[in-house]
Amino acid sequence: MSGQGTQKPTSDAFALMDRLAGNNPEITDLIEQERANLDIARKIYELRTKAKLSQAELAKKVGTIQSVISRLEDADYEGHSLAMPRRIASALEKRVEIRFVASHKLQHA
Repeated sequence: MSGQGTQKPTSDAFALMDRLAGNNPEITDLIEQERANLDIARKIYELRTKAKLSQAELAKKVGTIQSVISRLEDADYEGHSLAMPRRIASALEKRVEIRFVASHKLQHA
């Protein structure tokens, strides 16, 4: 790891993973997928708790069961689709908005 002594120390897990990935596009893609899973899980949790609903209460409003909501709030869950977030948004009188933003890491040609 020579040449990396000039980097500032950090405890940010994603920054650490970026450093470990280096210029490996496969690892970078995996990290981005995990970030997306985490973002979806976190947003569903935040919306539910802001609405002061339990997982079971939200499940009832959405027309599903509590374990589905639990799974969606798990950052390790990889089965996210737009259908369930749309149902959740509708139940909470919200809408789903998808944005594509520039990667924080520069892409090398």
